Amino acid sequence: MATSETGTLRLGTAQGRWVLLATVLGSSMAMLDGTVVNVALPRIGADLGASLASLQWTLNAYLLTLAGLILLGGALGDRYGRRKVFLVGVVWFAAASAACAVAPDIRVLIAARAVQGIGGALLTPGSLAMLQAVFHPDDRSTAVGLWSGFGGVSAAVGPFLGGWLVDGPGWRWIFLLNLPLAVAVVAVTTRSVPESRDKDASGRFDVLGAALAAFALGAVTYALTAAGEGLSPAVWVSGAIGLTAGAAFVAVERRAPEPMLPLGLFSSRLFTAVNLVTLCVYAAFSGVFFLLVVQLQIVSGFSPLVSGFALVPITVLMLALSARAGRLGKRIGPRIPLTVGPMLCAAGVLLMLRIGPDSSYWADVLPAVTVMGCGMTVLVAPLTATVLAAVDVRHAGIASGVNNAAARAAGLLAVAALPALAGLSGDAYRVPASVDSAFHTSMLICAGLLVAGGLIASATVRGNVLAPEEQAVAEPNCDWPCGTTTPPFDPGHVPTTREGPATGPAAGPSAQS
Repeated sequence: MATSETGTLRLGTAQGRWVLLATVLGSSMAMLDGTVVNVALPRIGADLGASLASLQWTLNAYLLTLAGLILLGGALGDRYGRRKVFLVGVVWFAAASAACAVAPDIRVLIAARAVQGIGGALLTPGSLAMLQAVFHPDDRSTAVGLWSGFGGVSAAVGPFLGGWLVDGPGWRWIFLLNLPLAVAVVAVTTRSVPESRDKDASGRFDVLGAALAAFALGAVTYALTAAGEGLSPAVWVSGAIGLTAGAAFVAVERRAPEPMLPLGLFSSRLFTAVNLVTLCVYAAFSGVFFLLVVQLQIVSGFSPLVSGFALVPITVLMLALSARAGRLGKRIGPRIPLTVGPMLCAAGVLLMLRIGPDSSYWADVLPAVTVMGCGMTVLVAPLTATVLAAVDVRHAGIASGVNNAAARAAGLLAVAALPALAGLSGDAYRVPASVDSAFHTSMLICAGLLVAGGLIASATVRGNVLAPEEQAVAEPNCDWPCGTTTPPFDPGHVPTTREGPATGPAAGPSAQS
């Protein structure tokens, strides 16, 4: 294995390119699987005789374990070695993918998808944390931009690839696709990626916190999914249990000596704000990608292949421009990209209201996905880079885990809640008129979430944490009184139990709750 000192590897070197390739391929497994399944849902439902709720759980079982355990995955990487945990996640993910491919019924498929999400929780935060830990500070924003761009390409190409496989050899091949990809990831990572870890972290980890997080998300997701069939006592009980478990999770993390989620991270106003933006925009993205391919197939009469091809403009735009977006964010600061990007996406989603029976791809679909793709290109790379820049590099794994958890939890809740909010349940996803009505209501909700994300960024993000260090000092994010040269509290530093509690104005109630 090639070696490199932490924080010294340059992107222009051969090893730097191999490290980037390994992280992109690894994260692409999880990102690709998060979208490639969407386009196959109608065919899976017909083949396995599944209801809409079962199809929702085909997505949500994966998102549930991924979102519930991704914080633990980031913490394990920080403590035991990011490269090691990343490789375990890749192998785990591949094995679960094989189980999905041979599932005889919908129940087995849902269970295998849940196991697959555990592998995703191990590999996803590690891929980004390795970039942040091993690359030189001058190259991190560009590396993250490339990672975001290629990862976004994987997510966007998923529907197209899924459509081709569903129309060809069948939907089971969308899971078999992960096996050769996993072999390539293991080979490149073993050969080229240096190990990195948080040297101050102990080997213990927060099992209770991880269990409570997963249980809370699971109970709330069940309540939202079941609400589509009516507000039964089981819905209310499950929702109450989920909220109680969520409160218990916060209480446990406050008191744990070495928590899975160090709540001191949220004493940084910037870190908290960007994660709120993430919740809004990724809820919208998940809702759009879940329902758009269903709308195109059931209402507009597109084949699975053409439905997947409809999203190719997003792939092209992110491939071509994400690295430039990362550099632009570094130069002008994250506020403008994090404000303009969601607004452009919202405009694209509103254009999707034109998609209905007998829609034309060129006149109705292409303009909408192109505008949305421009917004995602502006947004994604600066969003990811800002989250990591808001904390100390030694907490890169847990910061990446928190942001990924926010994105996946948002997607999980959106997929669970949108059909119920839009009045779609049971076998209604096979009825064009019902799907069309629910799609239009859902797109209005998604556009509202995107606008909310842009407004939060505009109101809360200040300064330029992505600039070189000497420039960032001159442009503080105003967590302290602007105009002072030395902040009384560094919002990027998270105290450990060895250092004692944080002090200063940011170490008030927000640092403990």
